Amino acid sequence: MTEPLPLSLLNDHLYCPRRAALKIVEGWRGANVHTERGDIVHEHTDLAGYESQISDSGAKIILLRALPVWSERLGLSGKCDIVEVELCSNLKLEISNLKSLKPVEFKLGKRRKWENDDAQLCAQALCLEEMFGVAIPGGAVFHADSKRRREVEFTPELRASTERAIGDLHALLHRSEVSNLRSEIPRPPPAVWTPACEECSLFDICLPKATGADGRAERLARKLFEI
Repeated sequence: MTEPLPLSLLNDHLYCPRRAALKIVEGWRGANVHTERGDIVHEHTDLAGYESQISDSGAKIILLRALPVWSERLGLSGKCDIVEVELCSNLKLEISNLKSLKPVEFKLGKRRKWENDDAQLCAQALCLEEMFGVAIPGGAVFHADSKRRREVEFTPELRASTERAIGDLHALLHRSEVSNLRSEIPRPPPAVWTPACEECSLFDICLPKATGADGRAERLARKLFEI
């Protein structure tokens, strides 16, 4: 059975397919000021546990932290930063007592819509729906810098694009596995230079200006073996 892909890799893939390939195919990991700040932001949500609250309407809300989630259908696994659980009654937390579930993802930066963040959140909801059999119409992204929350509706279009991205990610891994079986060196997608590259934790490994679509580095490498 194929190992499930990590949910967080979906965000990487939509940010940059080459970044995802460097992580999953070549096993690279990197750190910079953004990843370190991200670790600080997730310091609380990474501690598994729960909290109880009462909503304005008097309903009991349970906040589940670092909840493991998975989907056999999609071949995904990971965890949700926060899942807000509304219960049908103020009884204990049981599947039969679930009224609604809402995943909440913590992100750096100011309140702004990003396709990769919304897809990652939607993938969490798809996992939760499969696990608990409860329809999840939306979730939320909490932006740490602005301390503002952005609601995300899981529209049919977002669900479809999320599943397509998951399929692309599995295809990327499959191509790498085929290359290994053929004793070939797996080739990550070529770099496409953008200003966002300088913010990437794998910038010094990727070298996007040298390995870009113009193939400059590849041509130089071939010349080394020319007679």
